[in-house]
Amino acid sequence: MLVTEAGATDRLHADAEELADLAMKLQRRFLLQLSEELGRGSVSFPQFFLLTYLVRHEFLTMSGIAAKMGHTTAAATGLVDRLEKLGYVQRSHAQDDRRKVIVKITRKGSNLVARIRQDMINKISLVMRDRLTPEESKTWIEIYRKISDFCEISPTKA
Repeated sequence: MLVTEAGATDRLHADAEELADLAMKLQRRFLLQLSEELGRGSVSFPQFFLLTYLVRHEFLTMSGIAAKMGHTTAAATGLVDRLEKLGYVQRSHAQDDRRKVIVKITRKGSNLVARIRQDMINKISLVMRDRLTPEESKTWIEIYRKISDFCEISPTKA
């Protein structure tokens, strides 16, 4: 191996290590600061994630929620139980199969998602306006798109 290749490999590893540390630190802090609602703990991030998904879809089954969230059906049931008690979702049984539980977002849940998303958009806009150049903002979006695309690849293809 050439010296320059070894140096490049070392630099790549060090950069990846720093990004791994930053990702761990920022994931929770950044998301909580982007929304006062999430920061107050009125809903958890997994609950918000599920509500956001339900806004975009008519309904989900309990097994569909478990698959989407990467949880067991029991864990998904607990998540839905809490959201239902807060009035953000409602459950019903499928017409064709009474054993199948259908979960739909309520108007209250949709309003919560809209408030949190608008809060996030406002705060991201501030970061982009006050802390980044237009070129950096564009690069930020491009990088996040690439990371998102990478995360969509199944583990066997990565």
